[in-house]
Amino acid sequence: MTHLPYILVSYALGIAIPLGFGLAALHRMRAVGRKLAAIDRRTRS
Repeated sequence: MTHLPYILVSYALGIAIPLGFGLAALHRMRAVGRKLAAIDRRTRS
């Protein structure tokens, strides 16, 4: 029996989990940016 499936799954998780965290952080950052833009008195030029 080969351990290749376990190795491939571990590599896939090693890529997918940080990517998921990064996408979630990007989503939260954009949402906060929209909220800040709604309450910010300064105009952007």
